[in-house]
Amino acid sequence: MAGLFDKQADVYLDGRPTYPEEWYSKLAALTPHHTLAWDVGTGNGQAAISVAQHYEQVIGTDVSESQLQHGIPHPRVRYAHTPLNITDEEVIALVGGEDSVDLVTVATAVHWFDLPKFYNLVSRVLKKPGGVLAVWTYGGGIEVSPTFDPVMKRFHDTTLPFCDNRAQYAFDGYKTLPFPFQSVEGFGCEGNPLPLDIPAKLSFEGFLKFLRSWSAFTTAKDQGVDLLPEKVVKEFEAAWGDSKLVRSVSYKAFMLAGKVKL
Repeated sequence: MAGLFDKQADVYLDGRPTYPEEWYSKLAALTPHHTLAWDVGTGNGQAAISVAQHYEQVIGTDVSESQLQHGIPHPRVRYAHTPLNITDEEVIALVGGEDSVDLVTVATAVHWFDLPKFYNLVSRVLKKPGGVLAVWTYGGGIEVSPTFDPVMKRFHDTTLPFCDNRAQYAFDGYKTLPFPFQSVEGFGCEGNPLPLDIPAKLSFEGFLKFLRSWSAFTTAKDQGVDLLPEKVVKEFEAAWGDSKLVRSVSYKAFMLAGKVKL
């Protein structure tokens, strides 16, 4: 995933939805201890600072230095760059050693990872038997209104030629994502993730920022293709109702949580 979100790091900060606080409360209730958490693919730290409301220390790591430069400061969050050439042993030492982490979170990023490598790392650093891994995504799905949603679907289809193949896991709502962990009751299981909604208030300009934060948008732009020409923006605006209107929307999310199989 290195570089995929570097160029729109500032847009990413403003353009992505905020995950509901109750998610973090429910995840925290799954772990018997609340000493250390690891937020992987932390980006600007949106999830990390919420995890920090429940854990004494959070390590937020990312392969993108430009994303980390937009990291939201928090007294219990420490951000760290993990370049592609970092070794497994270096990562384990960075996050506190084996059997040291109570909760590992990955917010809308695990589909970009080298999954066997990442899952092996998680299995080593999680406390046993109580440590939990939680991954979630919203896959770009957003519901606004019966008039708007078909326009969104047509736009989404235009992005597909510029999407990395790994994004298909997110488009599938993590139903096809390998997840070789012991399922936690109430949080889905491999092949059957927990469906969730992220309600939000969104302006039309905020919606356009959301689209511009997609990796496919930047990939297309690098190839000389503008996925949001004036014609498409006008079509979105007409379906939105009024460019000054703030609408209630719902991002469709999916979560998996599990423990290391013993």
